[in-house]
Amino acid sequence: MRATRGFYEIAAADPGRVAVVTDATVLTVTDTSTDLSTDATATKEAAGDASVAATVGTTYGELYERVNQVSHGLLARGTRPGDTVVTVLPNGVDAITMMLATYQIGAYHVPVNWHYTAEEIGYIVTDCAARVVVSSGRYGHAVPGGFVETGDLAEGCPATPPEGRRAGSMMLYTSGTTGRPKGVRRRLIELSPEDLYPILMRKGWRHFGLPPDGVHLLLSQLYHSAPYGQAMMALQFGHTLVVTERFDAGETLALVERHRVTNAFMVPTMFHRLLALPASIREKHDLSSLTHLYHGAAPCPPATKQAMIEWLGPVLWEYYGSTEAAVATMVSSAEWLERPGTVGRAIDGLTFTILGDDGAELPPGEPGMVYIGGINHFEYHRDPSKTASTMRGALYTPGDIGYLDEDGYLFLCDRRTDLIISGGVNVYPAEIEAVLQEHPSVADVAVIGVPDPEWGQRVVALVQPAAGAVPGAELTGELLAHCASRLARLKHPRVIEYRDPLPRTPTGKLSRSDLRNTYLPA
Repeated sequence: MRATRGFYEIAAADPGRVAVVTDATVLTVTDTSTDLSTDATATKEAAGDASVAATVGTTYGELYERVNQVSHGLLARGTRPGDTVVTVLPNGVDAITMMLATYQIGAYHVPVNWHYTAEEIGYIVTDCAARVVVSSGRYGHAVPGGFVETGDLAEGCPATPPEGRRAGSMMLYTSGTTGRPKGVRRRLIELSPEDLYPILMRKGWRHFGLPPDGVHLLLSQLYHSAPYGQAMMALQFGHTLVVTERFDAGETLALVERHRVTNAFMVPTMFHRLLALPASIREKHDLSSLTHLYHGAAPCPPATKQAMIEWLGPVLWEYYGSTEAAVATMVSSAEWLERPGTVGRAIDGLTFTILGDDGAELPPGEPGMVYIGGINHFEYHRDPSKTASTMRGALYTPGDIGYLDEDGYLFLCDRRTDLIISGGVNVYPAEIEAVLQEHPSVADVAVIGVPDPEWGQRVVALVQPAAGAVPGAELTGELLAHCASRLARLKHPRVIEYRDPLPRTPTGKLSRSDLRNTYLPA
């Protein structure tokens, strides 16, 4: 008898297994009537002074029935294979329900950032021709044209699986560097989720090295590709999801200890904030359950990663990829310690090629544009020219500059769009940021290039001081002295300015284009 294949079979076979856990504020510890989709703040407001903190859980069986009901509700509203369903929801049971419901009826799921304006949300709804838009009373205020709630979809619908089940896909909108964001659309395969499971396992999931049981801590928003993909994978493995709406460094350590978390995804900004916690807080929590701490989405300064490994042990696993290419590399702590700075080697079935501006392949050690071969076919929705611009034959480029070593390990320099050319020399902001973040007085930093009449561009560092650090000429002198032994003179910032805070997305990404526009007002 074959093993179960994914969430739906696990839920049918083991309905009592805990699927989702949320730390919520409820009326009483013994009250189990609280709607699990209600966010903690709203519940606290309703409860008033009588509220207390409690853990609220949903089993695989309960989630499975809810998913089936919502699936029927979507079908009743005309959703067919290949149609799109937009959701504007915070992390929680409702968002996870929509992931799993769309996935078993062959729909494209488009989760949208609930911070977006009505114009931004309206653009995505129109561009993807959404069949159904799902939100909630608290988060749907910016949704133009109305929406339905998950409860509305589920009401009166059967809790049994729908007919003709086939696998759907997420369709995330990339922020892009210019113009409107575009949806990344993959070809749907006419297989059930269970029959697609072994293909996904073979092509990517097995590289994560996770056992069939575990506890995954969700720290980033599900409208980003890495958190979405990892949460979906964890559920297909039968793991419990511990769900947060926002990242808090001290609370993250408490959650790992409280729920015996085995795996999580973070970004380097989270590492930086964890390491900034007082030693008394970092040392009081039992973190021994953690076996796999994945990171990606943004470059990680080597000193930051080294410090994390020294603290937690060899549990860090880094991967490199994109919304378009999915996971392209994986590197363990042990491999990284042998080659500090690498993001790993291509996973099975993929290849890396480094090309120069003339399209010629570059030798090991020489930076150029990174191209990936062997990825699953995708297209930018309704934008064939954008799709073509990222391809060279069968090779796809995420737009990153990097190089390979003699053993095929990839090292990233920066994004092509973030490259600074000063005095005819290529300067990579990520390299300078990594050095500045090593200084104890720096909480965050962004390096940008701004026009300069003599040099073409000059290097400007926008620094967010750490708690207790005083911005000013003295700190600027310390930071420049810190750079002196670590960076060539031409890479030193010509200007250091102080900003608090620097804007980052929940996945830790900076928009340098926005920062440049702010720094250089029209």
